[in-house]
Order: sequence, then structure tokens, then C-alpha cells
Amino acid sequence: MLGPVILAASRSDRMRRLMTAAPGTKQVVDRFIPGERVDDVVPIIEDLTGRGLELTMDVVGEDITTREQAYAARDAYLELIDRLKPLELGERVEMSVKLSMFGQALEGGHELALANVRPVVEAAAEIGTTVTLDAEDHTTLDSMFAIHDELRKDFPQTGCVIQAYLFRTEADARRLAANGSRVRLVKGAYKEPAEVAYQQKHEIDKAYVRVLRTLMEGEGYPMIGSHDPRLISIAQELARRAGRKLNEYEFQMLYGIRSEEHLRLAAEGHRMRVYTAYGTDWYGYFMRRLAEKPANLRFFLRSMVTKG
Repeated sequence: MLGPVILAASRSDRMRRLMTAAPGTKQVVDRFIPGERVDDVVPIIEDLTGRGLELTMDVVGEDITTREQAYAARDAYLELIDRLKPLELGERVEMSVKLSMFGQALEGGHELALANVRPVVEAAAEIGTTVTLDAEDHTTLDSMFAIHDELRKDFPQTGCVIQAYLFRTEADARRLAANGSRVRLVKGAYKEPAEVAYQQKHEIDKAYVRVLRTLMEGEGYPMIGSHDPRLISIAQELARRAGRKLNEYEFQMLYGIRSEEHLRLAAEGHRMRVYTAYGTDWYGYFMRRLAEKPANLRFFLRSMVTKG
């Protein structure tokens, strides 16, 4: 029941100010977001890859109101790629981008976002890795998929994200599975109306399994974005039935959540990629992490009380 309330708060400027000023916020934010600058996260990258894990890096920031901010977001990713180059990690470290950060919501936003993301995809390819386009609210998805299709003409390894709770996703999954795309499947973390999305957890879980089966039986590369032990077990069984080898799909989980499970899956030979965000504009990302799991909210409130 708290999830929709937290998601609504994620778009409130007043709540943003209160949260930022709260005495216990930073120590909890640090659990999910390990730094604000590239220099902060390079040691994290080296540590996690040294443990057999892979990463997808997200420079957080969604509230873009000017073209200058969109260009700065592009440049932040280019800086990250420049720092990754000497590490020679290749596809073990990829990037995740939100097109809203590249100006998608501005006037002429579709063309602007495509123009900003293309050099990031090009630079990633030059160091042997790739980019995944994150899914945002349902009003942005037609633009995201069109940009994904355009980028794949020159960079077929470019990935995208689909969200199980949306009614449209089963059709999107069939199309993407047929054309061999890299696809991350998540449950969904935006507040969506009942006209376009399932609202009950059991409905979302069932949709997740249906979509995952489509991806596993298709021609693409499934990326299972979930911390749910039951869904992880189902994914392993669906992969077995589809005859997939361990390197023909991967698991993805968030930095700071179920870290021991990350290592367990990697030790079993699975590709395990850790979604690692950093940056100063952390509020929206952080609030969605609280909304996804009640335990995260309890941890946050407990830390605030202790700090206070």
C-alpha cells in the first residue's frame, strides 16, 4: 500500500527538499548510490568486477529542463566511458541511460535525445561495451523503442528495458524477442494508471513470468532484473527448458540489495550484473528503490531515527 504513496512523493519538490535535509538520509542513500563522482565509483567497479560480477552504470538525473542540462548528461556518460577505457573491462561494464536525462521531454525531445545518446553508444562500442535504454513511464516508451530501433541499425548490441506491469509489454516482448534484442525485464517502478498497467502484485508476477518465457524462447538475450527468489528460480527453469547456456542470459540486481545473492549466482557460473547508480541528482532513483521493497523503507526510517 505504501508503494504508490512513495512514488507520488518521488515527484514532489517539497518532499525532495525535506528528504535532502533529513539527518539520516545520506547514510541510507549511500547504501544504494555509492558516490556522486566518477572518482567515487571507479574503486567500486574494480572491486565488484574483481569478485566476478559485471555492472551496468547509471549516472542518475531525470529532471532535465534545459538543453544545456541534457548536453551535460551526455558529457557525464562520455567522461565515465573515458575512465573505463584503461580498465579494459569491455562488456563486463556497460551503461544504462534514461532518455529523459538526454532531453526527451523537451521541445524536439525525441530528436534531441537520439542526438545525445548516439555519441555515448558510439563511445561505448569503441571500448568494447554497450548501452541499455532504461524504460520510464508509459508515455515515453514509443519514443524509447523508436530510438532503440534506430541505434540497433549501427549498434545491434544496444539493449532496452521492458516493464512487466504494463499491458503493452507482452506484445513488445514478442517483437523484441523475434528481432534478437538484448532485453532487461523488470516489474516496473513508476506510478501508472489502471488503464495501462496491472496494479496488484500477483498480477504483475504472473505477467513477469509470461513475458520472461517469451524472451527465453526467443532469439534475443534476456536480462532478468529481479531480486525475487521465486522469479530467479523460475528464470533458471525457463532457461533450462529453452536450452539456453549460462552465458546466453543474465541476472541483474541493484547495488546494495541482496549483495550475497549477487556473489552466489556468480559463483554458480551465472552472469550477474549489478545496476550501479551514481551522481548528485539521486532523489527520484532513491525513492523508487524505497517503493519497490518495504524492507528498504524500514531500513531508511530506522536509520533516520538512529541518526536523529
